[in-house]
Amino acid sequence: MFFYNIGIYIANFHLKIIALFNNKLKLGVDGRKQTFKILEHSINKGDSTLWFHCASLGEYEQGLPVFRVLRQEYPSHKIVLTFFSPSGYEIRKNTEIADVVVYLPMDTTTNAKRFLNLVHPELSVFVKYDIWPNYMAELKRQGARALLISALFRKNQSYFKPYGTMMRSALSVFEHIFVQNESSKTLLNSIHFENVSIAGDTRFDRVYDQLNQNNSLPFIEDFKDGKLCVVIGSSWPEDEALLIPFINNYNKEDVKYIIAPHNIKSGQIQNLAYKLQKPTVLFSEMDGKHLSEYSVFIIDTIGILSKIYSYADIAYVGGAMGNTGLHNILEPAVFGVPIIIGKNYDKFPEAYQMIDSGGLTSVSGYDQLYSELPLVIENNHKRQNLGAINQEFILKNKGAVNQILDYIRKYI
Repeated sequence: MFFYNIGIYIANFHLKIIALFNNKLKLGVDGRKQTFKILEHSINKGDSTLWFHCASLGEYEQGLPVFRVLRQEYPSHKIVLTFFSPSGYEIRKNTEIADVVVYLPMDTTTNAKRFLNLVHPELSVFVKYDIWPNYMAELKRQGARALLISALFRKNQSYFKPYGTMMRSALSVFEHIFVQNESSKTLLNSIHFENVSIAGDTRFDRVYDQLNQNNSLPFIEDFKDGKLCVVIGSSWPEDEALLIPFINNYNKEDVKYIIAPHNIKSGQIQNLAYKLQKPTVLFSEMDGKHLSEYSVFIIDTIGILSKIYSYADIAYVGGAMGNTGLHNILEPAVFGVPIIIGKNYDKFPEAYQMIDSGGLTSVSGYDQLYSELPLVIENNHKRQNLGAINQEFILKNKGAVNQILDYIRKYI
């Protein structure tokens, strides 16, 4: 712990230096400077509070079904939501499920004590991971209750190594851990953590809720114009290196493509548009244009991809062709859409399950993409069958939220 604390101070110092040259890191560094001031003005000593912590946007979306119900059922509690990453905070800083949204200060003993003295949570809910030893130690010192939900563990993590004493101690502060699968439970049992339940992944409940939302986007309807539509969601350059040649070379005229890149910086968007040889329109430039006349629609904005998937006949979900991490394949699956991904999905058990079920295909390169994607485009019966398999997979796996909430309701 001594060396860990020294490491945190060193990392914090270097983070501030690097932030001078990196806008994303600068958002986090500047945001953390405001955390305590915001809390001092927002939380009173007599307030009952709940603390939700998420590393980033993906974990927020994972925890949202639980957060939303707690917001409704405990309206007298003030809810504090923290993020570590700017990609979560900047997008959800105005969310209605929390009274206060702030960056989590760096994990020093001083910060942890000051933060928890200000927030004094009746219950803390962490999503999946992002477990900080000093915060956990302070929670234990104050006798505060904490849960970890939608957790996923692998045997190569430090918790299960001989040198992992500090992290095991941090993990032991959780009074209960809700894991996604049997292997995670087995790993926890191996380090003598017994207060664990297999609840599954709350993301299934999250995406299932999407079916009850208004998913209509008139401009997407205009663009699609009744044609078959391939939606390419959260693509990275490694994905686009396969997909751009496919779009340019595949000459079936009644196919439309929607590309929603992960990075929407102007330079990257313009480079993407330049490489496409078919009529292409950008979301930011669509006003006044007849969208039905275009073959490719680049979505250079955020926040609407989950709705766009409702218009997909086929989805390619990015992140797994490179090493950045596979994006959410459950979002298109709930709409009954067959899905294609890249080759690097080792850390995503849902990908293995969906491949085994048959509704998801992994491709390792351009040749395989060019052999697999036309088969789905040109065979309506095959598309419908694969999509139905994916939707059924979502239906079978939802329900984690109720199990978690049943536990929480006993104690608040």
